[in-house]
Amino acid sequence: MNNTAIATLRAALCAVIAVCTVAVSRAEDKPEKKIPAGILKKYDTNQDGVLDEKEKAVLEADKAKKKAAEEAKRLEKYDVNKDGKLDESELAAEKAAKKEAAEKRKAEAEKKKSAESPTK
Repeated sequence: MNNTAIATLRAALCAVIAVCTVAVSRAEDKPEKKIPAGILKKYDTNQDGVLDEKEKAVLEADKAKKKAAEEAKRLEKYDVNKDGKLDESELAAEKAAKKEAAEKRKAEAEKKKSAESPTK
C-alpha cells in the first residue's frame, strides 16, 4: 500500500472511532424514563424503586391482558357478523359511534362551561 492509501484508511478509521464515541456518550447521557408512582407501587414487589426483569414481565403481561380485554369488548360491540374481526362496514360503524360520542362530550362540556360562566 502506498502512503496515500494508508493515510486515507487512517482518517476513515479515526472518523469511525469518533462517530462511535459520540454515539456511546449520547446513549450514556440518555436519562431513564421515570416510572409513575402508581406503577411502582403495584409492580415493584421488592420495593427497590426500579422494575427488574420479572416485574417488567408482569407489567407487560397485565398490559397485554388489558389490551386483549379491550379488543374483545370492541369485537363484542361492533362485530355484527361475529367473524372475529371488523370489516369495513363494522369499522365505519365504530368510527361513527366514536365521533358521535366525542361530539356529545364536547357539547356537554360547552354546556357546562356556559352554565358556570357569569352572564353579562
